[in-house]
Amino acid sequence: MHKATPWHPNEDVTPNPREVESMASVLEGRHGLYAADVAEFFSSLHSVEGDAGRCWAWAGVAELIRKRERDRMTER
Repeated sequence: MHKATPWHPNEDVTPNPREVESMASVLEGRHGLYAADVAEFFSSLHSVEGDAGRCWAWAGVAELIRKRERDRMTER
């Protein structure tokens, strides 16, 4: 059985582009039109808690989702 490594608040949590894509896809699949708002919520939550790295990561996810939405709208 694989033991999970404990999370430490001082670890670098900056997601790579592939992880951002994955997080955006999961939110889009689960929350549809609200996906960017959900990502913004998590960004704000981490901002309030003083976790700048996670705040930035979720803001990047929201930005990617909104870009995808704009791209889909211009394709029509």
